[in-house]
Amino acid sequence: MTEADPNDPVAVAVELERLRGTLEAGFARVDGSLALLVQRSDQTDKQLADHESRLDALERTRWPLPSIAALTATAGLGLALWEMTAR
Repeated sequence: MTEADPNDPVAVAVELERLRGTLEAGFARVDGSLALLVQRSDQTDKQLADHESRLDALERTRWPLPSIAALTATAGLGLALWEMTAR
């Protein structure tokens, strides 16, 4: 194999073209990876919004339980006091 003269304009042009092709391939690979990351981020945002709405719905339907428990306990206490005073 013979070494090309580094000052030869044809050799410089060939090397520049080879570098350009390598850079284009690298940029294409990086663009593909970034597109995949953006897609995954969008899916994660959508899933997070779905979970947030489901959690809000659960919290809205659960709020009466503590008040019902407090009313039941108050009614039981009142009934016990009424029975004790009736004797």
